[in-house]
Amino acid sequence: MKYYEELELIKQNFTDKPLPLGEYQWCQFINCNFENTTLSNYRFIDCEFIECNMSNAKLYQTAFQDVKFKGSKLLGLQFEHCNPFSLSFSFKDCIMDHASFYQCKIKKTTFLNSRLYEVDFTQADLTEASFEVSDLARSTFSQTQLTKADFETAINFSIDPEINKK
Repeated sequence: MKYYEELELIKQNFTDKPLPLGEYQWCQFINCNFENTTLSNYRFIDCEFIECNMSNAKLYQTAFQDVKFKGSKLLGLQFEHCNPFSLSFSFKDCIMDHASFYQCKIKKTTFLNSRLYEVDFTQADLTEASFEVSDLARSTFSQTQLTKADFETAINFSIDPEINKK
């Protein structure tokens, strides 16, 4: 697998010409379009996606390690298909409607000022996760580990304490 580091990719449309398969470390993707692309088997380590559209991208065995998403559109992403090894990311000012974190172990994940409509958190481990100023309308929490998760400033969420672990 080819290795890329410290790249700054700006306003790239990867729906026309795919991002080369590889491992990307310390890279910034700014205002890039990945909508409906296949990112399967890519590795992103310490990368930032800023104002990108990654809606409906395929994420089979995609590795996200310490990745930051800022101001990005991430509709319908199936994070449960990602490589679970060191899966870690944060989200700020993102739109993540219809995403799924089914059975993901994503302790300490930050969702800051993000829209998470109809997101599936079933059986996820959200220990110490933060949903600061985020809107969770119609999102699903079932058999979800929520120990020390912070919903203090989150809105529109419904959590049944009898079917979730707190």
